[in-house]
Amino acid sequence: MASKYDALARIIIQNVGGKENIVSLTHCITRLRFQLRDESKANTEVLKSTDGIVTVMRSGGQYQVVIGNHVPQVYEVVCEKAHISGAQSEEAEGDKNMAWGAWMLDLLSGTFQPILGFLAAAGIVKGLLAVLVFVAGASVKDSGFYQMMYAIGDGFYYFLPMIIAASCAKKFKCNPYLGMSIAAALLYPAMVGLETTGTLFEGTLMALDYKTTFLGIPVVYPKSGYASSVVPILVATGVGAKLEKYFKKIVPDTLKLFFVPFLTVIIIVPLTFIVIGPVAGILTNLLNAFFQAIFAIPVLGGVVTGILIGALWQILVIFGLHWAVIPIGIANISTYGSDLFMTPYFAASFAQSMVVAAIYIKTKDKNMKTMALPALVSGLFGVTEPCIYGITLPKKKPFIISCIAAAVGGGILGGAKVLRYQSGALGFFGFMSFVKDGEPMSNVIWAVIAVAEAMVLAFVMTIATYTDDEPKAKKNHSGKKGFGG
Repeated sequence: MASKYDALARIIIQNVGGKENIVSLTHCITRLRFQLRDESKANTEVLKSTDGIVTVMRSGGQYQVVIGNHVPQVYEVVCEKAHISGAQSEEAEGDKNMAWGAWMLDLLSGTFQPILGFLAAAGIVKGLLAVLVFVAGASVKDSGFYQMMYAIGDGFYYFLPMIIAASCAKKFKCNPYLGMSIAAALLYPAMVGLETTGTLFEGTLMALDYKTTFLGIPVVYPKSGYASSVVPILVATGVGAKLEKYFKKIVPDTLKLFFVPFLTVIIIVPLTFIVIGPVAGILTNLLNAFFQAIFAIPVLGGVVTGILIGALWQILVIFGLHWAVIPIGIANISTYGSDLFMTPYFAASFAQSMVVAAIYIKTKDKNMKTMALPALVSGLFGVTEPCIYGITLPKKKPFIISCIAAAVGGGILGGAKVLRYQSGALGFFGFMSFVKDGEPMSNVIWAVIAVAEAMVLAFVMTIATYTDDEPKAKKNHSGKKGFGG
């Protein structure tokens, strides 16, 4: 069946160098993320000037075509027209050409992007249930409604290693059931239920409890166990993928079906318990101690950190570098039940949205108004790429204003040491991240204050400074004028 995105998909395929130049294709909330064999074959300027494309970015070893909120539909048509399955090609030459840092960003973004929507949904459910308990009282916890909804929210987080394993396995191009087998062992009730028998490095930041031994070697569990953990399963799946690849080479074809999985899991699972898990736990403890120390600096520690995170967050998003820090926040929540480090970014999307709201009110350009309204709605729900690429970044000053307002909002959040208890929820739904049963509502109050300040400051500054004396609408590929929103 013909799609309204057929023409756009053909233009994209042609101008990324044709389907032969595509190694892999994924998408996030607003972007098509290509790995190309040769980026020099891509016609970037043609793509940038095409109606339906906001802009093009190169980051993290990926060629990113920013589409907007309808990117899933465009993605499906591009996959259909290019005769590719999406996700990952069996070839790894795109990975081989990546620098280590770019490869790591690609791994993290490729692992967390597919699960972000459900991660957000689970966080929203848990936040709403906390509000319900606050309003209706603790007795509501005994109701079947509460118990089922809590299973939806908390179940996703509890089995997060299993979900990450399946997603991560696609990036490592290994059997997804390998990663899930590792996660299943980490979460197995008989292992989780073992009593602690001792502590390694007791009295230090590297302190780790162990429950039993494996051939005389302590089997270590993090403080909160492996439920909801992030780093151990990422590393274990990567190492397991290497083992699987090695055994596929040396095991005879007639024995591969059973012996490759057998040999892989009997090595990688014990290795995860006795090496990967403890090392990941120590690194997590040290990293958290580092951030706690920064926030603990008298008077200015949290404020300065919050200002920096708030100011730089949207710049990190532009280059895809935010995927390098998001797992830190998720790991903190899974290990300690809350996160301080990632909280200051929360005001950024609201600051960006209010800049666009001010432009919508003040501009006399009908095309700008047409583009600004849907971008504003998208931004208020946490998806700011249409605001950034379509409106504020090309005009420069509005983008700078949004960063300034976000910095002040971030300073308030950091200075008040606001904690969040769930991950993934964006925009207005993000307020649910600051609510937890039994925890003070002051976190939500400070979040509201910080966001309100960022919104007002961004709106007033833009109203006071914006004019339409800017470059006019760009030309599309056919020579007609139009915007890429």
